[in-house]
Amino acid sequence: MQSSLQPKSPAPVDGLHVGIIMDGNGRWATRQGLSRLRGHEAGVEAIRRVVEAAPDQGVGTLTLYAFSSDNWRRPRAEVAALMALLRVYLASEVDSLVRNGVRLTVIGRRDRLPGGIADAIGRAEAATQSGRTLHLRIAVDYSARDAILNAAAKARDAGGLTREAFSDLVTGEAGLRDVDLIIRTSGEQRLSDFLLWEGAYAELHFTQRMWPDFDAGDLAQALASFRGRERRFGGLDAVPLAPAPVS
Repeated sequence: MQSSLQPKSPAPVDGLHVGIIMDGNGRWATRQGLSRLRGHEAGVEAIRRVVEAAPDQGVGTLTLYAFSSDNWRRPRAEVAALMALLRVYLASEVDSLVRNGVRLTVIGRRDRLPGGIADAIGRAEAATQSGRTLHLRIAVDYSARDAILNAAAKARDAGGLTREAFSDLVTGEAGLRDVDLIIRTSGEQRLSDFLLWEGAYAELHFTQRMWPDFDAGDLAQALASFRGRERRFGGLDAVPLAPAPVS
């Protein structure tokens, strides 16, 4: 099942909520004559760059699509490599996240993850729970439709249910800000079962850039485009934004 609602969620971090569908690791590697594993390793390096850059660009919550529920259909060796990378990330990045004030939350199912990973996730979440600079949410074994279905099952007997209360059930976190901007890399233009409830009014930004090449400048470009549209058509009435870097 999807992870359950935490009853004592920390106060939301100020700033925009940006979701990223990190696509193109395999194609990036193939074009360079490298293994798909090397592409996924380069993708982890891109995560580090974007997490470091996000707070200075007005992002308070960053949700990254790392592994969908459909990704279990990939070749067994590739899935094993992805799980190994997740294990390494959880072991190696926690100290850096704590130093930089980043709170980590992993959304999605945990019961199907290989041995020890669910426990490692819990330890990482506990260690970073006081972070107030950025809320980093990583979607692993995640399906937005399953999250909505599970929330509906929990709400079945509830009376007078509000959108806000149902949103808490979908996201697993009370008071989470709706998604402002969804970015997808590699040229694909679909949501692939990502943040369907939270992203109901999100702006969509598609880029040809492969995820391993994505950096702070690409994030700034996507946010600048978003800001421009919002200022033309109205919005951003509650969040002060840092100016985009000059390239």
